[in-house]
Amino acid sequence: MQKYYCYIISNKNRIVLYIGYTEDIKKRLKEHLNGRGAKFIKRYNVHELAHLEEFETKKLAKGREKQLKNWHKEWKWNLIKESNPNLETLEIN
Repeated sequence: MQKYYCYIISNKNRIVLYIGYTEDIKKRLKEHLNGRGAKFIKRYNVHELAHLEEFETKKLAKGREKQLKNWHKEWKWNLIKESNPNLETLEIN
């Protein structure tokens, strides 16, 4: 069964956040690392995975992305810290 993901990535200093969704998280993170995709990613050197959520449908993942993009920055950081309290870069297996 196909999975979809909503993710939050940050820069090395954990100052900037970018929220997106994808069906292939490994491929998408590699694209971000190589500066492909959103201009924001390349400009602010944002490519370290800080938070990841999995969904059964594209509609749910896209809806969550939209919801998170409307959140205040403090709320986003609180969400990240719930699952990743040390703000480490998450690894995808």
